[in-house]
Amino acid sequence: MTTWILNGLTVNPETGELSKKHLKIENGKVAEWADGETAPDTAGAETIDAAGKLISPGFIDMHVHLREPGFEYKETIASGTRSAAKGGFTTIACMPNTRPVADSPETVRLVLDKAATEGAVKVLPYAAITKNELGRELTDFAALKEAGAIGFTDDGVGVQNAQMMKDAMAQAKSLGLPIIAHCEDDSLVVGASVTDGAFSRKNGLKGIPNESEAIHVGRDILLAEATGVHYHVCHVSTEQSIRLIRLGKSVGVRVTAEVCPHHLVLSDEDIPDSMDANWKMNPPLRTPRDVEACIEALEDGTIDIIVTDHAPHSAEEKAKGLERAPFGIVGFETAFPLLYTKFVKTGRWTLPFLLRRMTSDPARVFGLETGTLAPGSAADVTLIDLETEKEVDPETFLSLGRNTPFAGWKLSGWPALTMVDGKVVWSEQA
Repeated sequence: MTTWILNGLTVNPETGELSKKHLKIENGKVAEWADGETAPDTAGAETIDAAGKLISPGFIDMHVHLREPGFEYKETIASGTRSAAKGGFTTIACMPNTRPVADSPETVRLVLDKAATEGAVKVLPYAAITKNELGRELTDFAALKEAGAIGFTDDGVGVQNAQMMKDAMAQAKSLGLPIIAHCEDDSLVVGASVTDGAFSRKNGLKGIPNESEAIHVGRDILLAEATGVHYHVCHVSTEQSIRLIRLGKSVGVRVTAEVCPHHLVLSDEDIPDSMDANWKMNPPLRTPRDVEACIEALEDGTIDIIVTDHAPHSAEEKAKGLERAPFGIVGFETAFPLLYTKFVKTGRWTLPFLLRRMTSDPARVFGLETGTLAPGSAADVTLIDLETEKEVDPETFLSLGRNTPFAGWKLSGWPALTMVDGKVVWSEQA
C-alpha cells in the first residue's frame, strides 16, 4: 500500500521557513520525502493533495480523559479518539480515574482492547498508583505494566501520604516506568472551585491557593531525588511550582512537566461574571502572573510538553454552576489552533517550537517511537491549514463533551486531515 501526500508544506526547524514537499508512505511507514517542485511517480499509488497545508507529525497528548469504562455518558473511547483525531492527535495517554478505576490488569486490558477495536488513534493507558485512587494501598505495579500500563498516576487526586508516594516511586523506578503526579494538598482546597485571586475575592468565593499545588511538587521532587524515578508533574499552573521544578532540574533530579493550553491563554481575571462552569477546571485558572510564568517556563524548557487534560462532562453536570459543577473542560479540538493563534501568529513563538512541544518533545520525555516523520517511522501525520480562520463551535465537536470556555473564539491553524500508520482516520472533507 503506497500513498503520496503531494504539494504539502514543511517547516525548517532552524529558520521557520516553509517549503513545498511530497511525502511517500508505504505500508504505514514514512518511505521518503521528495522535492515539491518535481512531480513524483505516483503510478499505482493513492494520492492526497495537501496544497497549502502544513505536513506535521501527528500530535501527542500525554494527559487525557476518555471516561470509559464507567462514564460513557461523558465520553467513550470511540468518541474521544475521534475527537483527538479531529484535533490532529495521533497518540494519546488516558488517565485511570474511570469506574472501575484502572487499578487492575483486567481494566487496563479492557481499555487497550476497546482502543484496538473502536479507537481512531493510538491509546496508551496509565494505571492508578493506589487501589481505587483512595491513597491507602498501592496497586500491583508489575502486573499493571505486564497488562500494558505505561506509567502510574492517581490523576484527579493527589497522593496525600508521603511514604506511600515514596514507595510508589521506588516500585516504578524498579520497573523503569514513570510516576505522573496530580499535585494537590487536599487540606487546602476543600470547598473551593476557583483560584485564590481577583475573581474569588470579587465574588466572595473560597479560593484554591497556589501552595496547594506547589507543596506536593516540592515534596515529590525530593522523593524523586531519593528514589531516582522519572517524576512527571501534571498540568502545572503556578509560579511557585515552576520555581521548584526549575530547581529540581538544576540539581539533576529526573523531573519533567506539562502545561495545558488553557493555563497559557486564560487567567482567573477572564472568568465571566455569569459564573459559567465551563471556566471551571482543576488546576483552576490562575493569576496573570502565573500565566506568564507558565509561558516562560515552557519557553525555557522548565516545562517540557503541552497536554490538553481533555476532560468531558455532560451539559447537565456543567449546568450546576461554578461551585457545584465538576472540574474540567474539553481540549482536543481547540488545542493547536488556540496556541498557534495566540503565540505563533503574534510572533512570540516560532512554528517549529510549538510543533516540538506537541510532537517530538512528548515522544522524548516518555520514550515513544512517534513524534517524527523521518524515513522508517510510523506514518502518523497531521495536515494543518495555517491560514483559514474559523470560529470555535462546540456543536461541531466530535467529543461528547461541549464544555469549553472558547466558544465563539476566532482561530487559525485548524487540522485538516489526520493519519495513523498511513491510514486516514479523520478528514475535514469526509
